Amino acid sequence: MEDDPAIRGALIRGLTERGHAVDSAAAGMAGLQAAVGNAPDIVVLDLGLPDVDGTVVLRMLRGASRVPVIVATARDDEQEIVAVLDAGADDYLVKPFGAAQLDARIRAVLRRGEATRTDETVAVGGLRIDPRGRRAVLDGRELDLTPREFDLLHHLAARAGEVVGKRELLTEVWQLPYGGADKTVDVHLSWLRRKLGETAQAPRYLHSVRGVGVRVSAPPDEQADA
Repeated sequence: MEDDPAIRGALIRGLTERGHAVDSAAAGMAGLQAAVGNAPDIVVLDLGLPDVDGTVVLRMLRGASRVPVIVATARDDEQEIVAVLDAGADDYLVKPFGAAQLDARIRAVLRRGEATRTDETVAVGGLRIDPRGRRAVLDGRELDLTPREFDLLHHLAARAGEVVGKRELLTEVWQLPYGGADKTVDVHLSWLRRKLGETAQAPRYLHSVRGVGVRVSAPPDEQADA
């Protein structure tokens, strides 16, 4: 979804040349209808749309679909980036950028959706993660996770008891071998904590080890019961 016809045309040409089948919309509501009705592999979303702000479109889309979303916009304010990631975006790309960079981001996001380290269900305390069905259940309640959140939780739970560094998470979960911002990991961990019903100050499953990384482990009471 991109309202600037020159940018939209250039990206369509560039992505088509790289093997993508591309549909486009110049306004938010039309793009939302297309994304829900056509079930694309991924959505690239601008925030500055003429009819409705892209963050509103993102929240509406997240209410109807788990399709991966890359936000591509001129807005580079950190608080805005955090808010968009919190709203369910899988990646954030600041203009100006070329079709080659967008193509690389698309491929990385799609790889994350496809890749799992094991097909076996992972169990940590009352948490059950089924990578084949891409379902996460906590104490009998299914968690509503975005594709990125699921991959992050699965990666950590598969290494229960180990401290996993943020750089490893950026490489393995975000598929960014060149590194990235630790803030990205922090944002998604914060969102995961809310969905797990915990906080950084009162963790149950997600434990931060300052200067090292993150560890998943069962709450002490459930470890004792086991």
